[in-house]
Amino acid sequence: MMNKLTLQEPIDKLSVLLIGGFSVLIAGLIMGDKLCGNNCGFRKGPEVEDFSWKNEIVDSKDRAFILTFDRPMDKATVEKNLVIDPPLPGKVSWAGRRLAYTINTPVPYGQTYQVQLRDATERFRENSQQGQVMEPFVGTFQSRDRALAYIGTQGEEQGRLVFYNITQQHKKMLTPPDLVVMNFEFYPQGDRILFSAYEKGLGIDGLRQLKLYTVTTGVNNGVEDSKNNSAGKMEDILDNETYQNNQFDLSADGETIVIQRVNRENPADFDLWIVKKGEKPERLKITGGDFQITPDNQALAVARGEGIGILPLEPEADPLNFLPKFGQLLDFSPTGNSAAMVDFNTDNANLRYTRSLFYVNNQGIQKELLNTQGSIIDCQFTPTGNQLYCLLTELLEGDEYREQPYFAKFDIKTGEVTPLAKLSDYQDIKISLAPDGLALLFDQVLTSDDPSLEDNLTNNSGQAIVGGKLWLLIPPINNNPNSKADLKELPLVGFRPQWLP
Repeated sequence: MMNKLTLQEPIDKLSVLLIGGFSVLIAGLIMGDKLCGNNCGFRKGPEVEDFSWKNEIVDSKDRAFILTFDRPMDKATVEKNLVIDPPLPGKVSWAGRRLAYTINTPVPYGQTYQVQLRDATERFRENSQQGQVMEPFVGTFQSRDRALAYIGTQGEEQGRLVFYNITQQHKKMLTPPDLVVMNFEFYPQGDRILFSAYEKGLGIDGLRQLKLYTVTTGVNNGVEDSKNNSAGKMEDILDNETYQNNQFDLSADGETIVIQRVNRENPADFDLWIVKKGEKPERLKITGGDFQITPDNQALAVARGEGIGILPLEPEADPLNFLPKFGQLLDFSPTGNSAAMVDFNTDNANLRYTRSLFYVNNQGIQKELLNTQGSIIDCQFTPTGNQLYCLLTELLEGDEYREQPYFAKFDIKTGEVTPLAKLSDYQDIKISLAPDGLALLFDQVLTSDDPSLEDNLTNNSGQAIVGGKLWLLIPPINNNPNSKADLKELPLVGFRPQWLP
């Protein structure tokens, strides 16, 4: 027993000495840190723990990024030293250790951005002392490539869906040569396109033989990635055996298609059908003219007689609203709480034979933006919903009826109208506003009534399409009185162009 105790005594003494030594060392470190503040080098500066857009590819719907710090920060020093290159004007908000930066307008496409932060300090607990300077931070992200699709009219592109990446200067054909594409819409992620087409060689009868398909674009979140998403993979969506397929619309979330169909054996049997992902087509039992799915994906706006009806996307549903004053819906704002509509002034003897462009919202406001003897061909809202870009015509004086087409910008708040550019012709023009709102894309279709061209592409009037020019209209820079609209012809031959979302 005595030998066992004798062996334990040196170990016990050593343990006591070590514990005492560590206690003194820890106390010294704490005291030293308090005495010398941030100059001793014992504490590492604050860091950015997470950047929500790090190495991401963002699009027009992405409006804010978040920086998360590893400790509370001096907000003023962070906001003063935050740099985005190229600049993206916006505003800062805080929630604890998280900074949210919300941009004022959608990020311009086709660029790489860098977020830098240095020289910001932490919020030190004792106000008499300055917090440590942060570790320098640099993060990068990209916007989607600037790209478009169109229907070709010449050579091997004739009748085919063509994808053109402007950023990378790369073109590829998506659909096979035995199909003639009539219309199409991008899915929201840009990875697929919904389109209607008929078999080549049917001529004008092809308009009654349309089927619905999807095709992959080779785009993965806005950047081409052939390994993960090769272009040209097709899928059948809707046949034409019993019903003729006409115009269609794709919902903003890409989950729902609404299409007008006519019974082949009974032309009086026609209405709208709904096609949902993974489900069989279903009749809505809704009739009417032009239609659009609302941006919230829940309802349908349909031209019905002298008025626009808003109906739920359900079979035989009762209307949610009816706007009897308007004969045409041009576009919804991105949020869906307002729309651009046309009043043909049929109930006003003083304004008869004129048309009026109206801004209408869900608060009951109906604001007239323009009254004209010409035509209101199309209008599209900017991504912020504060402006409209429109294709209009002006009636020219003279014995012969002639219209001068032109583009104009409307400021919703002030009502100010800014003419942008005049055109020589406006037949079958299709316009598409870029998702970042920085450019308008449109076409000029060349047609012929020559019966020997019956195998050519045809427009909705049955005329043969023999060519098409694609144009880019870049509006002037805001608040710059010396800036003018820039009109450029693209090195592409086709029609019905649309921007990648």
